[in-house]
Amino acid sequence: MPKWTPRKWDSADIPDQSGRTALVTGANSGLGLRTAEVLAGKGARVLLACRSAERGQRALERVLATGGNAELVSLDLADLSSVRTAADTVRERTGDALDVLVNNAGVMAVPLGRTADGFERQFGTNHLGHAALTWLLMPALRTRPGARVVTVSSLAHQAGRIDLADPNFEVRRYTAWGAYGQSKLANLLFARELDRRTRTAGVDVTSVAAHPGLTSTELSATMARAQGNPLLGLGARVTDFFSQSVETGVLPQLYAATSPDVRAGAYYGPDGFREMRGHPAPAASSTAAQDELAASRLWDLTAKLTGVTPDPS
Repeated sequence: MPKWTPRKWDSADIPDQSGRTALVTGANSGLGLRTAEVLAGKGARVLLACRSAERGQRALERVLATGGNAELVSLDLADLSSVRTAADTVRERTGDALDVLVNNAGVMAVPLGRTADGFERQFGTNHLGHAALTWLLMPALRTRPGARVVTVSSLAHQAGRIDLADPNFEVRRYTAWGAYGQSKLANLLFARELDRRTRTAGVDVTSVAAHPGLTSTELSATMARAQGNPLLGLGARVTDFFSQSVETGVLPQLYAATSPDVRAGAYYGPDGFREMRGHPAPAASSTAAQDELAASRLWDLTAKLTGVTPDPS
């Protein structure tokens, strides 16, 4: 890895994005909405992929109010039929020309639940839905020189462990944080395997990962409400007090999506203490996240579970 020269990169450093098209999942709030706003403000055409039509419409109006070029796409990552429909919609609207895919959406530490296809909710939404979407959109990404796929992971991947024999917690005991850590580790393994596969196949698509450190978003409050635990709600408020703003937390994924200095297969996060806050810099990943055999096996398992043909294969 080349030596990192500290520099406080921020959104002002983003080059002009005119003529580029980006799709951002989970763009109705938090990091996704801010990503959409900034990219649109830099001239990109941005497709806001949202599950809730109502919240998505409010987000769209917010981006349009700034003069940005934006559209709404219906996407429920917890339903593979919705993922397929969304991919078809994006390919049709863009004429198979997509420059940036930001796999941002996610759920965090929620009680045990199942997606429309029967997968554990966090693994199914955070990993399987995004992996399927990425593969289905590769034909559109392939047509654009230097296209990028940015997959958003988390510091929680450090504690993540993947059980490839039981990824959906059908046998082992479920814990909300254990499942979340697994899904975020899966995100990072997928991003790196996608990088290896595109380079081997000679495909001009850059796969890179990022994480926001400790950032104040709606995820903590949503998690507390889902678990119905007042103490978790209090903990979420305390955590948010010490967290950085969305405007700062979003910088690593914006850097990954736009900087000409990004390295394929790299992972970016905040440069501050324990990567909890700060400006973009190379991030540390766990030993498990560097396991190439596990990444390859997860790739194959993901294809089997989703029924989507990997691209590149």
